This record gives sequence, C-alpha cells and structure tokens, in this order.
Amino acid sequence: MSKNKYLLPLILVTSLFFLWAFLHNINPILIPHLKKACQLTDTQSSFIDSAVYLGYFLVAIPAGLFVHKYSYKSGIIVGLVLYALGSLLFIPAANAHSYTFFLVALFIIASGATFLETIANPYITLLGDKETSAQRLNFAQSFNGVGAFVAPIIGGQVILSGIEHTPEEIKNMMPEQLAAYMQSEANTVKLPYMIIGGVVILLIILFVFTRIPDVKEDDSAVDSHAPGTDFSARVLKHSHVAWSVIAQFFYIGAQVGVGSFFIRYAKYVADIGEKEAAFLLGSIAMVGFMVGRFAGTFFMKFIDAAKLLSIYAGISALLLVVALVTKGNVALYAVMAVPFFMSIMFPTIFALGIKGLGKETKIASSFLVMSIIGGGVAPLFMGMISDKTGSIQMAYIVPLLCFLVILYFGVKGHKVIKKAA
Repeated sequence: MSKNKYLLPLILVTSLFFLWAFLHNINPILIPHLKKACQLTDTQSSFIDSAVYLGYFLVAIPAGLFVHKYSYKSGIIVGLVLYALGSLLFIPAANAHSYTFFLVALFIIASGATFLETIANPYITLLGDKETSAQRLNFAQSFNGVGAFVAPIIGGQVILSGIEHTPEEIKNMMPEQLAAYMQSEANTVKLPYMIIGGVVILLIILFVFTRIPDVKEDDSAVDSHAPGTDFSARVLKHSHVAWSVIAQFFYIGAQVGVGSFFIRYAKYVADIGEKEAAFLLGSIAMVGFMVGRFAGTFFMKFIDAAKLLSIYAGISALLLVVALVTKGNVALYAVMAVPFFMSIMFPTIFALGIKGLGKETKIASSFLVMSIIGGGVAPLFMGMISDKTGSIQMAYIVPLLCFLVILYFGVKGHKVIKKAA
C-alpha cells in the first residue's frame, strides 16, 4: 500500500530526469551553432558549458538548503519556474544577437535544473530498499537517456542550418551579408526554446496540483546523530563522500567533454558535416548511453556497482586512447562507443557517495551536484588545447585523464571507512 502511495510521485519525479538531460545534451548542438552565429573561438564557445555548470556550482548548496527548510515539492516548483524562464529568454537573446544574453539564459535554465537534480536523485534513492538504491537510481536515470538522444537529433535538425562557411568565405563576406548570416543562424533557436518553455509551464501546473510526499531520511544511519552534522560541510569528513565529489567532478568533465566537441571532432577526423554528426551523436552515441543505463541496471544484479564502475572507466579510457591516435571511422566510432560505458557512472558515483549518511544525505547530494562544475572546466581546457594546437582531436586527452580518476574511485575511493564508536 505504501509503495502504491509513492507510485505517482515516482513517475512524475522521474519525468524531470528528461529536462536536465535535454539541457546537457543540447549543448553539443549549441556550441558549434553559436560558434557560427557569434563567430567564436573553440575556447569562447566552451563558455556555453561553463555557464550551465557554473549554475550548478553556485545554486546546488542554496537548492539543498531550500529543500531542507521547505519540501521536495516546493523545490521542484522553484526549479521548473527557473527552467521555463531561462528557456523563454532565448527568444530576446536571439533577437538581440547577444552571446552574453544566451549565456545568462543558459545559467538560469541550469539553476532550475540544479534544483530539480538536487531533489530527484536523493528522492529516488530514499523511496525503497537501501540495498537497491544504486539500482533504482540507475533505472530512473535510464529515462534521462531519452533526453540524451532526443536533444542532439532534434536540435541537429531544427537548430543547425547545415551551412558551414570556411574562414576564408567568412572573411570575404560583405559586412551586411555577414550580419544577415549570423542573425539567421541565431534565430533558429527561437521556436524550439519557446516549445520547451511551454512544456515546462504545463509541468509546473501538474506539480502544483499533485501531492508529493516529503520522504524522511533514516535517522539511524552512520553519524546522523553526531553534533554539527545536521547540515554542514562536515559531511566531507566521510572519505567516501569526499572521493565521490572528486570523482563526480571528473566524470561530468569527461561526459561533457566527449559530447560537446563531438561535431567539431567528427569534422576533423572524418570530414563529416554538422547535421550528419549531430544525427550520429544522437542516434548512435546517445542511444548507446540510454541502452547502457538499462544494461547497467541489469548487470548490477550480478556485478557489484563499484566493480562495474571500475570496468567501465577502464574501457572508456582505452577507447579514448584509440580516438587520440587514429583517424577516420575508427576514431569516430571509438568516441561514439564511450557514452555506453559512461552511462552508469553518474548515478553509481552518486549512490556510492551518499551511502549510509542519514540526515546528511541532502547536503551530500548538494555537494555532489555542485561538483558538476567539472562540466564547465574540462571543455574550457579542451577548447584551449584545440585553439593552441589547431587539433580538436588532441583535446580529447582531457576526458581520458578524467576516466583514470574515476577508475581510482571505483577501485578504492568509494569504500566506506567506519568510525570507531
């Protein structure tokens, strides 16, 4: 009976996983698109990821505090309002043809997504048996995979024009001709973001009129009774929490880095156009990501979550070695295979990081979401390497190094060290 009471809230909260998946996986489309529309360098275009993940970094702790003081439902509604507002701001940003305006709109969307993600991840782990929390979170995040493959496919068709002028052609354009081209490119984001804003407004209405129970954490868990641990950074005294925050920082850096420059990478190693590259990203790489989530949930019935994480991190690192030293389809498909193995990493690191925390679960969740700033740092280094060397392929050494850190977490860093009584 209790499980049935939580069924509708679980379905509704699981639907939120699509929203932040869409936000993150539309960035590989926006980066090459706004690079054209605003005539940016690779480093400048990486600010798109930086704006999104800076939102996570700055808003994660306030979001956790807000939910701690009020309720899961209130936090969800605040998150959805911010998400809708940021989406609708894309329309005046396009009209003004302002890259800064676009970055502000993305920051606001990311702030909303931070509220949603800070709430949804621990909420899913608390609704059920503690022993299967990693499996349950992986299952919920499997629906996140839908947004992961839908965003680049739809974005590639609706946002990308397929018009790719060479630097020489751009240089030879008349000022009026260049301005018209850049404005026409900027305008293609208006309709999709108007639709996104409308859908999120409908979700706000649905959540307002639905009862979302505020689930309580288990007070008997490790150190939940200790003074000063109610809601503070002292949660990082648990070594597995500290290492999970580090691992999550590098994982998000790897995930974002692999996808964000994929369209540029496909052009460099295999001379593939932006529309075709966007389709490959969505239909193969991100479908692999979604399938990997379901497959990972199944594998965890037989393989320990930390061990599977270690295996997948090692395979991802090897694939990126191939991507760095080869060209053509071999290099391209090596990169496209990585998302399958990345698929379980975020929820598994998350679940291992909040294991046995009791009342400290919410603040640990906030630190883990805050660590997503890694997604704004890794692409910046990748852009700098690309601009410096003239090779976007060389930039993929950054996610390779990130996977090595995750490998360590899976092998050793995740272990819970029991405190002496």
